[in-house]
Amino acid sequence: TVNVTVRISELPRVDGIETTDWTDYDNTITINSTNPAAYEYALDGLNFQDENTFTNLISGLYTVTIRDKAGCGVIQKTVWLLNYPKYFTPNGDGFNETWYIKNQQFEPDFTVEIYGRFGKWMKSFKSNTLGWDGNYNGSPNFATDYWFVVHRQDGRIHKGHFALKR
Repeated sequence: TVNVTVRISELPRVDGIETTDWTDYDNTITINSTNPAAYEYALDGLNFQDENTFTNLISGLYTVTIRDKAGCGVIQKTVWLLNYPKYFTPNGDGFNETWYIKNQQFEPDFTVEIYGRFGKWMKSFKSNTLGWDGNYNGSPNFATDYWFVVHRQDGRIHKGHFALKR
């Protein structure tokens, strides 16, 4: 006779995913769970690590794979890290014609407000739009710096500025 111990694998339980973004190279993703030591984590689906935090990431779209240490129960979550473009060039050449935040469409309650140098409101847009084309009331704005306020769906607010170049 042989005694065999069978452990039933369950899908990993993720209580939440925290992100720190809005930097060029120092963004993080942390997977929160009631028992993070029971799981291993990967960004590429191949190279797993015990640590539930990924650091020094660039902005972009990631698929986080979480599996139990037995290699059975596996789930994947899509995570996005945002950053804003520092300039745009609405000059009609077909490149960089609008200012928007890449991957903003993944946050349905995401809004952006753009202001001129002296605080004049220029444009507001939501995550499901193409962004700002550099015009105000149908006329091209001056090539200069503009400021923005982003309201994210999780309540975070980001502020910054960018340049419009013609």
